Amino acid sequence: MWESIRKFGPEYYDLPTMLSNVSDMLRVLTLNIDGRNKKRIPIGYIILTTVASILYIYAYVFSAFWFSFWHAAEIGEVSGAFAEFSLSITSHVVIVRLFYMLLHKEKLEVLINKYLDQDARIPKGSRFFNNMMKTLKQVKRRGIIFWTILLVDPAVYIIKPLLTPGRHLTLDTFVIYGLEPMLESPNYEIATVVMATGVTLICYSVANVTCFWIVTIGYIEAQMLALSEEIKHIYGDAVYHCKKTIDTNNNYTLVVNKNASKDTVAAIINQYIKEHLKDIIVKHSTNISYVKEIDEIMSIPNAVGFLYLILGLTAELLGGLEKTWLQLPFTMLQLSVDCYLGQKVKDANDKFEQAVYDCKWEKFNKSNRKIVLMMLQNSQKTMTLSAGGMAILNLRCLMSIIKTTYSAYTTLRTMV
Repeated sequence: MWESIRKFGPEYYDLPTMLSNVSDMLRVLTLNIDGRNKKRIPIGYIILTTVASILYIYAYVFSAFWFSFWHAAEIGEVSGAFAEFSLSITSHVVIVRLFYMLLHKEKLEVLINKYLDQDARIPKGSRFFNNMMKTLKQVKRRGIIFWTILLVDPAVYIIKPLLTPGRHLTLDTFVIYGLEPMLESPNYEIATVVMATGVTLICYSVANVTCFWIVTIGYIEAQMLALSEEIKHIYGDAVYHCKKTIDTNNNYTLVVNKNASKDTVAAIINQYIKEHLKDIIVKHSTNISYVKEIDEIMSIPNAVGFLYLILGLTAELLGGLEKTWLQLPFTMLQLSVDCYLGQKVKDANDKFEQAVYDCKWEKFNKSNRKIVLMMLQNSQKTMTLSAGGMAILNLRCLMSIIKTTYSAYTTLRTMV
């Protein structure tokens, strides 16, 4: 039991373990994306998720829209309407993403199997493997940090009213349909449970869906950075290979000696380079296909999610930071993670492109130079993640969204 829990820690960062970690967490939400796990999802998970989903929909979909667009106007609670609308709309992001993940469950299983098959073929202890594991260690830590923040923030959101003197809710101005007056028993106790359940469901979902994409995209980043090191050292490896080979007795003997011709040396070096360039091309193409598959699945939910988050962020500012100061980090983190992951993929691709140019290609023969030229052209087709094809996810996109949101806020503030 303890050993299973320890595998969620930062010291276990190999791909199979990380995918197993995320898969186990997503199974609570009745989503199994790991084909290795043939067990049925426990009935307890199904009941728990169903009940929590019903309470969430009642409080943060039906009641939230009723309050924001109807009841708030009746009682003159404009800022409260914006605060509750922001909480509702930003929580819908993960619902859309979970829906698309369920819709494309078979594609995700196939993608995960491809990841695992490719990972199993990498020789353990090789330089490529060791460099890849260095990045995967950072990926695991990245996932743990984001997961922790995404769950600590809502925990504070839920606990804060319980520690405040008097009767308070997560948002005092919010009214759940049919539970007025909210601060009198038993309405207060019911509202507290309903709100806490809805917030827990959404934040748990956001944390684990985010970690899934951190792992899958992080693996691509790890592969690209490891490939960069391989091609950067390819000429040195070829020279070393030319100097030594294994004879039939598995003893090292010199191949290149004073009597060896320059043509023989060049032929051995370029043959080695050719074989390894082909291997790098295959791995590079595979990672490009991974990015395309991920973008195909998540492009539309990313676009819808960004629209919701922009609306939610604007509403949080209009609702007043004194009411939404705990919601704001949650919204900003959702925005930032996607753009950050897109930037990491782009940076890894740029590093690979630079490594291709720096691989001492001028010392290769004509045939290998043509291969390098083709690789350079392919690497210039930047690996990117998008939001419905309308925006490329990177840090520039994040800054643009923040700027647009603040402009919308300053415009609407004078009208409210």
